[in-house]
Amino acid sequence: MQLSVTQRILGLLLISFSLTLLPPMGVSLLYQDNGLGAFVKAFLVMFCVGMALWFPAREAKKELHLHDGFLITAVFWTVLSIVGALPFLFVLDLSIAQAVFEAVSGFTTTGATVITNLDNLPESILYYRQQLQWLGGLGVIVLAVAVLPMLGIGGMQLYRAETPGPMRDEKLTPRLGNTAKALLYIYIVLTVACTFAYWVAGMSLFDAIGHSYSTVATGGFSTHDASLGYYNSPVIEIIAMIFIILGSLNFTVHFVAWHKLDIRHYWQDIQGRVFIYIVLALIAITVVVLMWKGVYTHFWTALRYASFEVISIISSTGYAIDDFSSWPLFLPVLILGSGFIGGCVGSTAGGFRVVRFILLYKQAAREIMRLIHPNAVIAVKIGQQKVSDSVAQAVWGFSFLYMASYVFLSLLFLATGVDYITAFSGVAATLNMTGPGLGGVAGTYKDISDAGLWILSFAMLLARLEIFTLLVLLTPAFWRR
Repeated sequence: MQLSVTQRILGLLLISFSLTLLPPMGVSLLYQDNGLGAFVKAFLVMFCVGMALWFPAREAKKELHLHDGFLITAVFWTVLSIVGALPFLFVLDLSIAQAVFEAVSGFTTTGATVITNLDNLPESILYYRQQLQWLGGLGVIVLAVAVLPMLGIGGMQLYRAETPGPMRDEKLTPRLGNTAKALLYIYIVLTVACTFAYWVAGMSLFDAIGHSYSTVATGGFSTHDASLGYYNSPVIEIIAMIFIILGSLNFTVHFVAWHKLDIRHYWQDIQGRVFIYIVLALIAITVVVLMWKGVYTHFWTALRYASFEVISIISSTGYAIDDFSSWPLFLPVLILGSGFIGGCVGSTAGGFRVVRFILLYKQAAREIMRLIHPNAVIAVKIGQQKVSDSVAQAVWGFSFLYMASYVFLSLLFLATGVDYITAFSGVAATLNMTGPGLGGVAGTYKDISDAGLWILSFAMLLARLEIFTLLVLLTPAFWRR
């Protein structure tokens, strides 16, 4: 463990992140709102803390080890969530727990909020919320890998610790810095295209930029209390669904398809195909139930609302144009439960991730075949690629930790005094990074106690860091030399 190296990098990252407060300052000056002073103070705090960490360790320039990568990733996200809450504390009437919850929700692209009356907030705060989600979309650490070579820092350990999914050791390009840049370029292109589409569809430029940030990041924050329902525009909803799906697909597939100018690569990706199949099946079930129970009498109206809510929740985005928690029969649980599936590995979406479900299904099928043919040698494959035993074991371990974390945190949240529906749906919504839940968290989380918000904040960080990255720090073996 090289704590001085870790300290130096954390300081540099905090200094770098403090610069992201400059755009909200510009927005405050442009709109002449009352947020400028708050962002100046937050900038000074972040910059000074970063300098205090970096300066004493500025000469520590050793190569990073894997342990250092895990420590930097986990600590940086925790520290970032705390200092990122400063503008909310300085401008809004929030407790520390509420401000940290809002910042964690932004960075992890969860989209759960404790803030109401968004339509009357300062534009700088609204922009800051959206920017948080954009920065968190691919992970602040992965984005920072693109600039680490300029600082003389190797990045492979950070990349392995931050990039989600069982295939995380694969790189798009031979050099890690180029890989991070490729991801960032794709992310920027999608954001610009989404902004332009929203603007042409009728959004103001401010709203178009803000919503493109949270759409491509599958985050769900909005500049209006009514979310995208504020516009009541099928065109805007279609644009949102298209870019949410693009954000939910593996960015490796984006890179290959764009690099080779061949869109067939999207369909050749097995987890992308399975994701689309699941989405279509859920939409079909939802449309049938909505029309059967008379919630909507016209097919196209039912299809519009069903499609948007299903795509929004399964992708962990959390936008809303209707209150799905009030829909009949099993639909609220079905739609919220789809968040456990989530999007594809290597995407900005949350949840368990589609490829893990595919692997678990294939392993279960293999075990059944082994009962029938005990001597058969049956390989588990994703597409044409054989899955190693180490990856398969990691998926089983992740599955256990995921469900154990969900049950434990739900019981812990229940102990704060909330009802069963609020407890189990609230943890599901934060652990899957979907945002809205059921019961007391169907809309906002403003009525949740501070103790409950700390629990849910931990759940979001746990999910964003793919459980292993955070829990590994709690094991005694990690700290032994």
